[in-house]
Amino acid sequence: MKLHMLKSKLHQACVTQADIKYEGSIGIDVELMEAVGLYPYEKVLVANINNGSRLETYTIEAPFGSRQIVLNGAAARLGAAGDRVIIMSFCEVEEALVREGRFKPRVMRLDERNEPVQNFSPFPTPSEISSMLEG
Repeated sequence: MKLHMLKSKLHQACVTQADIKYEGSIGIDVELMEAVGLYPYEKVLVANINNGSRLETYTIEAPFGSRQIVLNGAAARLGAAGDRVIIMSFCEVEEALVREGRFKPRVMRLDERNEPVQNFSPFPTPSEISSMLEG
């Protein structure tokens, strides 16, 4: 059996811009995407801590190191600059890997400037990659 599990999470990211005229998606600093294993055009669930709204969209890359989190298109109606959001992606994992403790999501908590609260490597280690891909 496969379980639907959290794969990647940016916790308490701060929205830097909302652009209603853009076609859609959420722009995320590519350095932050790489740190938690998010890919361009990957489906994400975004939960707005300030107003409780939740939306599904896909990721696009914002410039490396910019610390941008940009709600685009319809998503811009569900948040504003300064709102704190949780950005999550999910994957299917074999139940045995979960039971054995061999699966671990990549989670990063951010401060109000979208700087990581803890130190991080901009690229996942080989063991973290293999943990995300097993099953």
